Amino acid sequence: MSHRLIPSFDRLAFVASETEEAEAARATLAGLYGDVPPEEADVVVALGGDGLMLQTLHRFMNTDKPIYGMNRGSVGFLMNEFRVDALRERLSESVVTAIHPLIMTAVDGTGASHAARAINEVSLLRQTYQAAKLRIAIDGKVRLEELVCDGVLVATPAGSTAYNLSAHGPILPIHAPLLALTPISAFRPRSWRGALMPNRVTVVIDVLESEKRPVSAAADHNEIRGVVKVTIREDHKQRSLILFDRDHSWDERILAEQFRY
Repeated sequence: MSHRLIPSFDRLAFVASETEEAEAARATLAGLYGDVPPEEADVVVALGGDGLMLQTLHRFMNTDKPIYGMNRGSVGFLMNEFRVDALRERLSESVVTAIHPLIMTAVDGTGASHAARAINEVSLLRQTYQAAKLRIAIDGKVRLEELVCDGVLVATPAGSTAYNLSAHGPILPIHAPLLALTPISAFRPRSWRGALMPNRVTVVIDVLESEKRPVSAAADHNEIRGVVKVTIREDHKQRSLILFDRDHSWDERILAEQFRY
């Protein structure tokens, strides 16, 4: 859901990735607009790339503290254009979007259970030269008895332009109540290109022949190795808030991305 923000934007906090460019931008902006600890800020301004934005969204999940990114990294689909001038005016005109993460529960070969959240995607990947063999069930019904592949991922709309897009998955509008299920280098069935699912479903992926064909599971940057079963669903009780410039909205970005050539 998007809506106009009400805060005054008097108190700004700046966080930056560990690059000279990002740190220099942080120093410049802090000098112009002041800088308070993130916990005391009306808005957190993240300076870097999409990796920093993901870290910041995770850090301030469920605080209802909006995050406004400006691109000082190599990849910046989640970031706004970097400009020094009129920052408070840009913030007051920006659009806020609530992002709900995926929650992954992964059971490893010892029977231990591991939970982690993902704003972009949950991905399963083969660990060795052997292709993975996976069985996929949605809401308790097996939809694919055996997928032989390098891996598979479940992406949110926010993550649909990341790994999912590189794996030839669909780009999802940010407000679409959907998740993308996308194979990575599917060998059998080779013609399967994935699926779009309502965001209320629960996906269970069983790893077949797990000792011979070990598989890891990752929720954004949290990886569990040697998994045998992974359960994925959207966690509607958790949310992070992200800000986009009104003249460069998420809808505009996904349209522009789909017409690249």
